Amino acid sequence: MSTRRDFFEYLGVGAAALAAPAEATETSATRNIMSIAAHPGDAFFAMGLPLALAAQRGGQCVFFSLTLGGKGSSTIPPARYGKLQQQASEGAASMLKARASFLSYPDGEVPVNEEAKFAVCDRIREFKPDIVVTHWRKSMHKDHTACYRVVKDAIFYAALPAFARKLPAHSVSKLFFADNSEDATDFKADTYLDVTSVFDRWSEACAVFPMWHGETGFRYNDYYRSRAIDCGCLSGSKYAVALMSPPEQLVRHVQSL
Repeated sequence: MSTRRDFFEYLGVGAAALAAPAEATETSATRNIMSIAAHPGDAFFAMGLPLALAAQRGGQCVFFSLTLGGKGSSTIPPARYGKLQQQASEGAASMLKARASFLSYPDGEVPVNEEAKFAVCDRIREFKPDIVVTHWRKSMHKDHTACYRVVKDAIFYAALPAFARKLPAHSVSKLFFADNSEDATDFKADTYLDVTSVFDRWSEACAVFPMWHGETGFRYNDYYRSRAIDCGCLSGSKYAVALMSPPEQLVRHVQSL
């Protein structure tokens, strides 16, 4: 791992780096970030910390979910639970000075088709993120795998003016995959982001979701706090989050050595 540097300055460099918000200056770049997740919980729990940090620095951040996660409860009907998830997302986003946005695909049935890809393309063109954080492709959850496939093509479509849509083309500068408990197979972190300055605020926002405290059987709060401590130990900070880049993003082109 290389020297300590601002994550948002790193984004123009295709190599692993350690972010240190405490060392950032007023001239540090602010970036607009969009999480694109299968479910609202994924958007906030697994992907939310980089967005919280960017929002703290004045960036425009959007938590975008392809479903409302309506089938996440064994006791509440999907339509009702989906509405609760939407309300929690909007409340949590407001706490982080961000926005929440949704598509309406049924939970567990995210399609991998051109309609879905262009729907995500349109949201990318609408919100104009510099950075997208999404699911890694090797997941135990079919919606997560589908989301990965949709997002990869949606980013491609969004960048090309030849794909005529309502809004003009927009190119995403960087793509990262989130450290998600359900997407762990072959996940290899290449970037550690120091999120100490926003960790407590992010935790309070996540607590708006009933499932954060184990309502659905998995203790998300304990898991993601433990992961943040673990990543912090590895990267020399109190709390950190691990991210993975696509292989092509790590390639550096030089004229000579």
